[in-house]
Amino acid sequence: MFERMTSDREAVFATASDWLGEGERVAWATVVGTWSSSPRPLGSQMAIAESGRFAGSVSGGCVESAVLVAAGEVFAGGPARVLRYGVSTEQAWEVGLPCGGTIEVHLGEASRPLVERLVEARARRQSVARVIDLVSGNEEMLEPGRAGASWGGSRAGDAGPAELARAVEQALHREQSQLIELAGRRLFVHVVAAPLRLVVVGAVHLTQALAELAMLSGIDVTVVDPRTAFASAERFPGVTLSHEWPDAALEGLRLDRRSAVVVLSHDAKLDEPALQVALRNECFYIGALGSQRTQAARRARLGESGFGEDVLRRIHGPVGLDIGALTTPEIAISIMAELIRAWRQRPEPAGAAR
Repeated sequence: MFERMTSDREAVFATASDWLGEGERVAWATVVGTWSSSPRPLGSQMAIAESGRFAGSVSGGCVESAVLVAAGEVFAGGPARVLRYGVSTEQAWEVGLPCGGTIEVHLGEASRPLVERLVEARARRQSVARVIDLVSGNEEMLEPGRAGASWGGSRAGDAGPAELARAVEQALHREQSQLIELAGRRLFVHVVAAPLRLVVVGAVHLTQALAELAMLSGIDVTVVDPRTAFASAERFPGVTLSHEWPDAALEGLRLDRRSAVVVLSHDAKLDEPALQVALRNECFYIGALGSQRTQAARRARLGESGFGEDVLRRIHGPVGLDIGALTTPEIAISIMAELIRAWRQRPEPAGAAR
């Protein structure tokens, strides 16, 4: 049995798709430029329905009202355009910033096919880049390795296919949207990254703290434990739960390079089958609870199962950065810190454009 929590970013996409499905027209606002202390980072989004409903944010509350007014002009037949707003020091303080800043917001009507493709990409756990020509308003969604495809009704060759490919691939790898200029065209590469996924084996007390921290970080969390009394909705509200045996559960989840696996049950019957599945996949992080003695015994058993030392080195054990953590929340923080470091400092994939 599974229960699932929807992330804020995914909720914006899903909401826009729902509105379009109801026959509403939807405007799409995206932060494409920031200077000084901007309330929201590049790529932040806001969907506005013609009825006045909206989801998401482009400034944390400073300019949303103005964007809503501009969206009304789009619905009245106005073209897609870039809006520039200055955020005063007083307004910035109201949203928790030390000083003011300036943002540029691209606003245009959302096409149903594009929104549906974004929703489908997230369902497939596929990161994509939405490329917007800020002068013409043309836009297209590009997947990794396809930056040379036609988009916006013209050939990407008009903007330099090799340069565009490099910009898209680098933006996707770094997961950072960016504003670029190619062949006299001002383009915004909006990265829509698939969520990272953390699979935790063992619904123990530490898992509760770790799951909460991961979800606060925007990571999808699945807790695997066949013991239904442990893996309950009451103990893990909003978390995806699986009561299958760990090896079967992890095989079914189709682990990929955006997946992390942490085993915390301290029971070899649960932890080691899960580790075997994780080691056979390209997970960016694999962590295991236990002392150095426990780790050595576990590695020996895994070695007897055919895993070489070079593969076993992928296991972070004892799990977590050595920060002197003693309490359960501190240990959870140390695990999250090590997991984030593993993701942010991962090597570029082979063949990635530089």
